[in-house]
Amino acid sequence: MHTVTLDGSPLTTSQVIAVARGGAQVAVADAALEAMIQSRRHLEAIAGDGLPHYGVNTGFGSLSRHRVDDDHLKELQVNLIRSHASGIGEPLDAEVVRGMMLILAASLSRGLSGVRVELVQTILEFLNKNITPVVPAVGSVGASGDLAPLAHLALALIGEGEVLIDGRAVATRPVLDSLSVQPIRLEAKEGLALINGTHLMAAQASLAVNDADRLVRAALIAGAMSIDGCRASDSYLNKNVAEARRHAGVSDTASMLSLLLEGSEILPSHRENDPRVQDPYSLRCQAPVFGAVLGGIGYVRASLEQELGAVTDNPLVIAEGGKAELVSAGNFHGMPIALPLDHLATSISHIAGMAERRIFFMLSGHDPESGLSPYLATRPGLTSGLMITQYTAAACCNEIIGLATPATPANVSTSAGIEDYNSFGPRSAAKARRAIELAEHVVAIELLCASEAIEHHRPLKTGDKLEQAHALIRGRVARLEDDRPPAPDIEALARLIREDAFAPLF
Repeated sequence: MHTVTLDGSPLTTSQVIAVARGGAQVAVADAALEAMIQSRRHLEAIAGDGLPHYGVNTGFGSLSRHRVDDDHLKELQVNLIRSHASGIGEPLDAEVVRGMMLILAASLSRGLSGVRVELVQTILEFLNKNITPVVPAVGSVGASGDLAPLAHLALALIGEGEVLIDGRAVATRPVLDSLSVQPIRLEAKEGLALINGTHLMAAQASLAVNDADRLVRAALIAGAMSIDGCRASDSYLNKNVAEARRHAGVSDTASMLSLLLEGSEILPSHRENDPRVQDPYSLRCQAPVFGAVLGGIGYVRASLEQELGAVTDNPLVIAEGGKAELVSAGNFHGMPIALPLDHLATSISHIAGMAERRIFFMLSGHDPESGLSPYLATRPGLTSGLMITQYTAAACCNEIIGLATPATPANVSTSAGIEDYNSFGPRSAAKARRAIELAEHVVAIELLCASEAIEHHRPLKTGDKLEQAHALIRGRVARLEDDRPPAPDIEALARLIREDAFAPLF
């Protein structure tokens, strides 16, 4: 297990995944420590000038005109954390919270937030000792930072709230005592720095992009397998045709599908005397549709990479020309990552939607040239085969349609109108992740049906890579000999997707 070192440079998605899911350790580079020390010195000098400074010696949001005495600055920060911990709903998964903590620590370690080194070290001690705060999922509007979720995270850092132990929520302080971890005592501005950022959205986006990559690989396998399962053509994967579209994603998709089908014995078996002129769009238009999806995911990935290098605190300590000032701005606003997350849900909808159409086509029995029995049943009528799996896929797609409705355009004002335009990016993130989860099951159903369809063409084989994929599927799901509940098979193949078992084929 490698160590992720915070050195001021942007995090990578793989680093977030390593910490969030893999339990990798985290450290801070000396250069980042020095940057934080210098930033804290600047902040303390600014705080001592007798002037009001937002978040240091004033209230927050619409209370920013209320000045706070120096004797109460530490109390101000603790009160901020306690009052903002207003989340509701089921707790976020531990992987999301760990991702939040890493991205928060990375942002603070870039030396613009004015926090002490001890604060970042406490966050890393929680990560490295696998202490995960309990963070309710609902409460952030994705603008003045992910306030409520991050406040619940910060509660644990100060020894309050709850943490997860073996999947159970328990009081924080006894856990810290048992592990010899000292809760942090907040100094000026540090409470605000803990909650004023896009760290929930960025963590969710990191996990979503990673999961989308795995889904894409499985969906390409399923789509290619369906071509042979339906005894369809591969003419629409012609390289010159793809290049004529002038879209990199289209060319890439056509190339990958062609590679997966390479060596197929099924394709040439029906080239002569096949009365069909063109296949349905769900087969024939895979390259343009899937290519557009790849472009959409690429846009999300590029936006995430920027976010993982950002400082999203407010205000920031800016030092130029030997002079430092505390600048209030809006880097906490989530729109730069919220809008891409809305787009991600839409992109995922087309992976699931097209897969469902191919499932329908395979199971319909409408095309006598496909060589497939209705519903892939062994004894149609007496047995129903995989009939109802299409219903399940349709139900998943229906939910995804709702999830593809963007969250960002619907504004609701907060903080007495001072915070009057919010991103609602956490909802964009939750929708995108749920859409991916549902799409995994739709693709799993396509894999189930397409692998069964290929059995109908034996002894002919599909492409070499697809035969390897078929073997992976058969390692989890037996051939359909008679009716049985498909639910366990669908779940087994969804797990195969989540394990990224098809990655070696690319």
